[in-house]
Amino acid sequence: MITWATFPFVRYTPALILGIVAYLYFGDFWLELWPVTVALAGLAIGLVFWSVRHRNPAATDAAGALALLTIVALGATLTQRATESRRADHLFRFADTVDCYQAVVDEATVVRAATFATTLRVQAVRVAGRWRQATGAVRVSLPRVAGIAEPRYGEVWLIRGHPDPSKPPLNPGEFDYRYYLACRQVYHQQYIHPDQYRVLRLAPPNMLVAVSMRAAAQLDGIFHHYIKAKREYAIASALVLGIKDDVDLATKQAYTATGTTHIMAVSGLQVGLLFAAMSLLLRKLFGRVRGFRLWSALVGLAVIWSYAFLTGLSASVLRATVMFTVIIIGRAWGRQDSIFNTLGVAAFGLLVWNPFLVVDVGFQLSFLAVLSIVYVQPRIARWLDVEAYFYARRRPWQPKVVQWAWRGSGWFLDLTWQAVALSLAAQVATFGLGLYYFHQFPLSFLVSNLVAVPISSGAVYVGLALLGVKGIVALPGIWWPKASIWLDWLPKTVAWVFEKMVWLFNEYIFLVSRVMANWVIREIHVSAFQTVLIFGLIGTALAWFNTRRLGWLAGLTAVLVLYAGSRVAEARVVAPTEEFIVYSIPRRSAVGFWQGASAEFVTPDSLPLTETERTYRLLPGIIRRAARRTAYRVGWRGSTIPVQRLADPDSSNEQRFLKPGPVVLAQWRGLRLAFVSNRISAATQPAPVDVLVLRRNARLRPETVAAVFGPKVQVVFDSSCKIWYVARQDSSLRAHGFRTWDVTAQGAFRCRPPQR
Repeated sequence: MITWATFPFVRYTPALILGIVAYLYFGDFWLELWPVTVALAGLAIGLVFWSVRHRNPAATDAAGALALLTIVALGATLTQRATESRRADHLFRFADTVDCYQAVVDEATVVRAATFATTLRVQAVRVAGRWRQATGAVRVSLPRVAGIAEPRYGEVWLIRGHPDPSKPPLNPGEFDYRYYLACRQVYHQQYIHPDQYRVLRLAPPNMLVAVSMRAAAQLDGIFHHYIKAKREYAIASALVLGIKDDVDLATKQAYTATGTTHIMAVSGLQVGLLFAAMSLLLRKLFGRVRGFRLWSALVGLAVIWSYAFLTGLSASVLRATVMFTVIIIGRAWGRQDSIFNTLGVAAFGLLVWNPFLVVDVGFQLSFLAVLSIVYVQPRIARWLDVEAYFYARRRPWQPKVVQWAWRGSGWFLDLTWQAVALSLAAQVATFGLGLYYFHQFPLSFLVSNLVAVPISSGAVYVGLALLGVKGIVALPGIWWPKASIWLDWLPKTVAWVFEKMVWLFNEYIFLVSRVMANWVIREIHVSAFQTVLIFGLIGTALAWFNTRRLGWLAGLTAVLVLYAGSRVAEARVVAPTEEFIVYSIPRRSAVGFWQGASAEFVTPDSLPLTETERTYRLLPGIIRRAARRTAYRVGWRGSTIPVQRLADPDSSNEQRFLKPGPVVLAQWRGLRLAFVSNRISAATQPAPVDVLVLRRNARLRPETVAAVFGPKVQVVFDSSCKIWYVARQDSSLRAHGFRTWDVTAQGAFRCRPPQR
């Protein structure tokens, strides 16, 4: 039986999360919540005092329930107050009336192949010639070309023009980048040209963050100087400092396919390793010193917060540092036994500081993994007593070498089994989130983590040692410059070891990704509700294994039936669906013909879609619909869709310099389609259609459209059309009464065939 009074935050934190989630999903039009929360808090406190004085168990239970309801209301209130878009001076209130604005670079810059991307925090806007104070954030991109410096944290910019609201997903099932930004209080985006902005001054919003980022850049320079191999330098910087700008796409894909992406992110792993090493060293050297528990905790806090500072105070590092801070304080206070309550306190504090962390993938994975490791790992480890098995094989008459061999084998294999148990435990809690966010589950995670994690953990220590040795060697150079040159062999030696360790586990990851390339369950779609049911399955299964009560087994069966029913209901919805889609893929033409769980994609151009275009534009929709049969056709070759080419009479006229191109006609499930990518004349044979797709700035007049395709045709501009062409042609067609759709601005065009 759980004594809830010992674990108050095990109740409070889920209640707070419930309130936050409720506001995120349903709170757009709620009135001010803080008066309700204050009233509930007053009632709860009054009821608690009354129940204590009268010793009424029913009143005590009611007071506890009302207190939890107050925490729920607190979560919703904090989220409402933290939503910047509700402010009267937010950028949303000015819409497109802004002709220029002033903003400060508010985070580290993401360096991409062709662009720089960062977030600006708006300070003021100019509307109708007057400057007005404003708030809000804008996600900006600018070209990475010669003469354009990388944006620095704290730079104050003057930008001409106005930012646009973030765009929703353009294709079915595509990643909702607008929602992702909104959860970070960013509601606008803008692509800034080099002549569109000017740096006014350097005024960091937070000087501590500015110094921290500068320190991280200096440490990254050490890695860049000593590690010559580009791939190893990129992984080393990501492993120790969390800087992933130079990690190439192939490496990212290999780590994703093997379930080891956590190695490339500075988070709980690195902070935990640093804390563990420091604790072990202090215990060995000063474990018997008076007051060890208190002052070692202070040293531990200083070490992990110094590491957080030197890695740029990124969100993931701060999250892990706060979590370990609470754990260290709990141990120093003598509360190390209530680890679940300690984690609850850490999560509660972080969510009060920023309620939107509840939808942060890193936050969810970190806390769930730690909870699972704390609860599940010891239970899995007890399945096998490896060390005892090998110890039992020792005999007094055996030679010492044999006895040492039995003992060493037992120790090593027990350590390996503990690592296996830890990896399995971490996957138990993160399994559902992996399916929900990444739509795949790598079966090779055990093989890859079993070797890569120990080596990478050792590499973290060596990488930190390199930074420390370089700092020590650099000190004599302040007074005697030649000394640092003579002593440089020491950091070079450490760097060589570090580079080889990074190379080793990197090669191992690539080996596993090649050998076990098919050991990945891909293209899995689970809804948010189904993800909750998966956690319900895991929770009831763990409860049954722990208690062996039939009630939990009945609950497990009920949740399993509910999950299966939701999958069947999804399949029943998708099965009869028939839909024609013109996709929004930059500078490309691509259409899809959907019939239930099968799809045929056609690129009218002669070039196929790239793997990146398929992965980010088409695959999300395929996963969402659980498509079992997909086909890709290039230029209609091999397509099952009946098509014909309608030639323009003027195409045979030798006197025409620009000859009209053919019109491609298609008919699918009763839906008549036409594709035009060239000039056509009114002399073209009439062919009434339902949808006309204009490609590659097709030149035709509204009168020609009406004469050839009919006056009621739906006109669609695909992504191969230029912006200036769409603006000019769209206004002309609308003036003649045509319905138009621009997939670049409005997203994919979707149309169902007529009912038969």
